Amino acid sequence: MGIIVQKFGGTSVADAQKIHNVAKAAIREKEKGNDVVVIVSAMGHTTDLLIKLAQEVTVAPDSREMDMLLSTGEQVSIALLAMAIQAHGYKAISMNGQQVGIITENVHSKARIIDVKTDKLKKHLQEGEIIVVAGFQGVTQEGEITTLGRGGSDTSAVAIAAALHAERCDIYTDVEGVYTTDPRIVPKASKLDLISYEEMLELARVGANVLHPRSVETAKQFSVPMRVRSSFNLENEGTLILGADTMEIYKPVAGVAEDSSQVRILIGEVPDSPGTAAKVFSTLANNSISVDMIIQTFGKNEHTNDIAFTVDSKDLEQTLKLMEAVKKELGAKEITTDEDISKVSIVGAGMVDRPGIAAAMFKALADQNINIKMISTSEIKISCLVDKKSGKEAIKALCKEFALESEEVAVVKGDLPPV
Repeated sequence: MGIIVQKFGGTSVADAQKIHNVAKAAIREKEKGNDVVVIVSAMGHTTDLLIKLAQEVTVAPDSREMDMLLSTGEQVSIALLAMAIQAHGYKAISMNGQQVGIITENVHSKARIIDVKTDKLKKHLQEGEIIVVAGFQGVTQEGEITTLGRGGSDTSAVAIAAALHAERCDIYTDVEGVYTTDPRIVPKASKLDLISYEEMLELARVGANVLHPRSVETAKQFSVPMRVRSSFNLENEGTLILGADTMEIYKPVAGVAEDSSQVRILIGEVPDSPGTAAKVFSTLANNSISVDMIIQTFGKNEHTNDIAFTVDSKDLEQTLKLMEAVKKELGAKEITTDEDISKVSIVGAGMVDRPGIAAAMFKALADQNINIKMISTSEIKISCLVDKKSGKEAIKALCKEFALESEEVAVVKGDLPPV
């Protein structure tokens, strides 16, 4: 048999009973003859509590010390899970990121993994042990502890699976798999048995609350099969994620997602000259601010343009400070913001070379009297900005338009993991 990597989020290890449930899931895979590596997050809302505690100590905690603090959350859960597995009569060992050898770049709070050492992992697997690894963390070449930011445990799991050439990486969540949309908005959303990396990556980027884009990118890069499944129903096989070239695509649209964390910023009456857009977006890139949708239109006056773009709301304050300096340098007239927006998107590998999908999307929104503020497209995605109050109605309308509902009501236990 092969190596199976399992990942469990914070709600799956929130208390002793749930930790024993995770132990049984790991043992279940071990009894099939597989070697097992389990990656876990901090228990419940531990990370949130640690962040709150740090903010009570200082309004501006140092990023290095925050990584030192936050990395302790996972060490509690890995030790307890290893104990639980041992209590069931199986050999297990817990390891933090440094002990494994998860090497990251020298960036605190949102480091990227650059290498995973496998010598220790292989040694313990050869000795028949179930290895329990702390997700969300790593260490620099100089020995500094780092954390991976949002979705870090998913990314840890896929990176370890890739390094070990694992047969599969199972991501356990509070839902039965990947749905065509958020079951809390559309209770009869359909569960997908199969989805491509490409579709899952786009859904994750546009707001689907299941996997972080970095984990899907890594899985796609190293062709690691992923399975999203429920921590509470081990019999359910969940949703398998593979390359689009291995699948038959039957529906043009696989899923619909909403992202209400976006903010639109408009720089008005920017001089229409070469290098203007480069100045705006290089400034943002140099400050690690990601931009999503972009549109440039003619300004009110001759020889000027209006540049509009969206960023995550958490980056708004810094973006406005940077853009004020850019506005002064370029001689732009004004900067305006719109926080009352949601981005709704349809995603599907079957959209390629199939006309009429965009028209059907726009008509479905128009029929609900939902106005579109911005549009962006890729080969397998169409996104529209709408008023925030219209976001959920837009999702329902698009699910109906593209037949993404089933007869069954989806079961959601606890909170969906954050993206």
